[in-house]
Amino acid sequence: MRGLAAEMTDGFAEFGLSGTPGTDGFWAAAKTPASIPSGDGGWLTLFLWRGSEASVGFESWSEPVPLCRWGDSDCWYAQVPMPARLRVTYQFLAGDAAYADPLNPVGAGGDRSIAATPDAPPQPHWPAVGADAVLPVPLTRIRWASARLGGRRTVRVHPAGGGGPVVLLLDGDDWLYLHPAMTAFDSAVASGEMPPVTLVFLPARDRAAEFVCRPELWEAVRDELLPLVAESGVPADLERLVVAGQSLGGLSALYAALEFPELVSRVACQSGSFWWTPDAMDLTDPLGGPVGGVVAERLRERPDLSGLRIAFDVGEHETRMLPHCELTETLTEQAGATVRVSRSASDHDRAGWRHALLRDVAWTLALGRLS
Repeated sequence: MRGLAAEMTDGFAEFGLSGTPGTDGFWAAAKTPASIPSGDGGWLTLFLWRGSEASVGFESWSEPVPLCRWGDSDCWYAQVPMPARLRVTYQFLAGDAAYADPLNPVGAGGDRSIAATPDAPPQPHWPAVGADAVLPVPLTRIRWASARLGGRRTVRVHPAGGGGPVVLLLDGDDWLYLHPAMTAFDSAVASGEMPPVTLVFLPARDRAAEFVCRPELWEAVRDELLPLVAESGVPADLERLVVAGQSLGGLSALYAALEFPELVSRVACQSGSFWWTPDAMDLTDPLGGPVGGVVAERLRERPDLSGLRIAFDVGEHETRMLPHCELTETLTEQAGATVRVSRSASDHDRAGWRHALLRDVAWTLALGRLS
C-alpha cells in the first residue's frame, strides 16, 4: 500500500493526472473519469469533484460511493472498483442536489454524465454531448389528447433519411432530452447501416400503469396515435411498425406482440422487465417472484409467434434480471419467433442500451449491418 507521503507527492499520477490536487493548475488539466487496470480483470476508476462534501451516485449498478477529501483542499475524490466492460450513468450528489460531472464531456441530460471502462465497446453514431448541451428535437409534434389513456401529451415525429417504417420509441422523452436518438438514427441511416425510418417519440405519463401487461396503451396507439401520425404530413410506413422499449417498456413491447400481433410484429427489447406480475410492485423484492412473470406464463401456452421478429438485449451485469430474460428469450423462440439475443456492457442503464437500440431496430427491418 502506498504511504500518505507518496500520495501527497504524486497526487493522481497513476491515473495520468499531473500537479497537486486542489491547485488551479491541477484543475485546469484534470479530465475524469480515468481508469487503470485493477489486477483482477477489472478497473479502478477515479472520479473527481471540486467543492464540498459529496458522493457519486450510479444508475442501478452501485450504491452511492462517498468522496474523500484531499487534505484541506477543495478536491474530493473516489477510486471506484469497476468490472470489465461497463458503461454507466452517474451524477454527483451534494446535499439535496444532483450534478453532472463538469470534468466529463459525455453527458446525459443536465444533471447526469456517462462513464465507460476502457474495454467497453464503442457506441458508433452516438455523439458525446455535454450536460449543458441542448439536444435537437423534431420539428413535427403531435398534440395527443387520448380518450383511452386520459390526459394530454406531446409526441414528436422525425423522418430519419426522409422517413420510412415507423419506429415507436417508448419512453420517448428520455430519447429526446437525455440521449440524442434523433442524431444517432440520422447518422446510422446516412451511413447505410439502417434504412430510412420515421421515429415516433412516445412519452409516458405513468410508466408503472401504462407499460405493463394491459391492453389500453396498445389500443390507444392503434386507434388514436397512429392515425394522427398518418395525418401529420411526415412520410411514414405504418404497415411496417417497430416498437422499441426498455425495462417496463420492453415488457410492454413483447406484450403487444403477443396480444396485438396484427399491430406489432417487430420488436427491439432492451432489459425487458419480465419479472413483472400484477402484484410484483407491492413486494419487498419485485424480482424475487416466478421467473419470467406473467409473460412466461403466456408464452408457455405456445402462441403462434411465427410472424414476430424480435431482438432481445440485456446488460451483462444485470445478474438478477438475466434468469427472467433468458427464460423469456427461450420461450419466445420456441413459440416460432425469429429471435436475436445479445448482451450489452452495462447494468440496467439507458447509457448501455444505446447501441443495441440502433443495431436491433436495423435488424428487425432485416438490415443487420450494425454489429
